[in-house]
Amino acid sequence: MGCDAFIHDYLVASGNLRMLLAKRHIAEIAGIADAVLRTFLSGNKVLLCGNGGSAGDAEHIAAEFTGRFRRDREPLPAIALTCSGADLTAIANDFGFHQVFSRQIHALGRPGDLLLAFSTSGKSANIREAVKTARKRGLATIALTGMNGADFAALCDLSFTVPSDVVAHIQECHMTACHMICEAVDEYFVNRRQLLEAQAVSA
Repeated sequence: MGCDAFIHDYLVASGNLRMLLAKRHIAEIAGIADAVLRTFLSGNKVLLCGNGGSAGDAEHIAAEFTGRFRRDREPLPAIALTCSGADLTAIANDFGFHQVFSRQIHALGRPGDLLLAFSTSGKSANIREAVKTARKRGLATIALTGMNGADFAALCDLSFTVPSDVVAHIQECHMTACHMICEAVDEYFVNRRQLLEAQAVSA
């Protein structure tokens, strides 16, 4: 089919972007990992939202927290606000699609919780409304966006901005960053459990 050159170029572009993240964006990702970990340690929860492919990313990462990533550890409270068709369609029908996440945050969010908001463009009205509501409710807010989402990132406490305007590459990098965050969270809780078990044996 003659796809070899296209596939090669795609993989090279995606790989180069990840290398750029390794050179310039480690501190951003580490800061988000710390914020997520502090949220769980304080007994609070993580809410996640996004549209389209980013909705899938939100659900994926919520499942990594409530289930596990790579290592067995206690389940952690995370809710993807994209999962209930009844909620989404009722709110969209009665109040407008721009409120599909913000009304859920108003209902479920508590001070000390954290919102992970995915928007590759940073322009999605419902995601921006979600962030505004989260801030009013006392939640920490984190933006995951692309190079055109600077004003969206500025609305949030922390952000991870992928230096690309290619939606597919932005989403790939969001998932890479989120997997690293999951790894950091797993590592902490597994190490804590092992330390507590060792202390119990030696007591």
